[in-house]
Amino acid sequence: MADVHIGHGLDTFAVFPAGASFQKLLERRCPVIDLHCHILPGIDDGASDLSVSLEMAQAFIDDGVTHVACTPHILPGLYHNSGPQIRQAVEQLQRVLDEKGIALQLVPGADNHIVPDFVGGLRSGHLLSLADTRYVLVEPPHHVAPPRLEQLFFGLVTAGYVPILTHPERLSWIRTHYGAIERMARSGVWMQVTAGSLTGAFGGNARYWAERMLDEGIVRILATDAHDTIRRPPNLSEGRSLAAARVGASEAEHLVMTRPRGVLTDAAPSDLPDPAASASRGVEYAIDESPGFHPGSDRGPADGLRRFSRRLRGLFG
Repeated sequence: MADVHIGHGLDTFAVFPAGASFQKLLERRCPVIDLHCHILPGIDDGASDLSVSLEMAQAFIDDGVTHVACTPHILPGLYHNSGPQIRQAVEQLQRVLDEKGIALQLVPGADNHIVPDFVGGLRSGHLLSLADTRYVLVEPPHHVAPPRLEQLFFGLVTAGYVPILTHPERLSWIRTHYGAIERMARSGVWMQVTAGSLTGAFGGNARYWAERMLDEGIVRILATDAHDTIRRPPNLSEGRSLAAARVGASEAEHLVMTRPRGVLTDAAPSDLPDPAASASRGVEYAIDESPGFHPGSDRGPADGLRRFSRRLRGLFG
């Protein structure tokens, strides 16, 4: 029996292997799009080489992902990437995937850290939006709340961009600045939560804020921020299931397919569904009961090198 293909291009939903069980087909019947990952080899703290990139690509396919935005860090002083360099790396990896028959579609993008003249960097092509659309990932420092944060995002909105704040639930300063995050979410800034935050991979603090933001209806995108296949693997379907348990299957689908697809086609935000809050706002959040934990503490992954890298990003972001 031949493999079953559904759709084409951005409408390519999945490729189901012949003989796959009906349950597996049900699990993968809905395609997903990942707008934040570090799959490009040797360019930042993500895939260390091509072999890891290929492993990640296959893991994405196995998880039902059809399209991935390659979003390496652009962080002066630590990751000296630029738009042209990233575009070339995406083209090279796509050629390898095509040659090996891995049906994953890549688009260029970047995890753009806050820098002076952010809008100018986008217009010059040094910084990258997602797939050359109006939508752009913006990553603030993890441990230092930048001054004039709301003004930065307001400037992006007035310049015609739709800024997407990456993984706010993992910022160590979210507790003291949550009001600003709420205001930005109501003023045209999109919030992207990491699937691993819902699974507990980043500790109880990140999970608490991820669940709270979902319940309050201010999250528009769920992404993996995958870096490899072991510590930070592609896990979007798991994140979708956990999100569905809180905000329902329809909103979970919007988080991983409807809105991401709208991003890649550069649809106007007004043409895409607004986030739905939890139907039961009284549900409990997953609080880490470890000594010293409180919402707002920075627990993150336990890996020492990861923590060191995050601190550097906080200093240089």
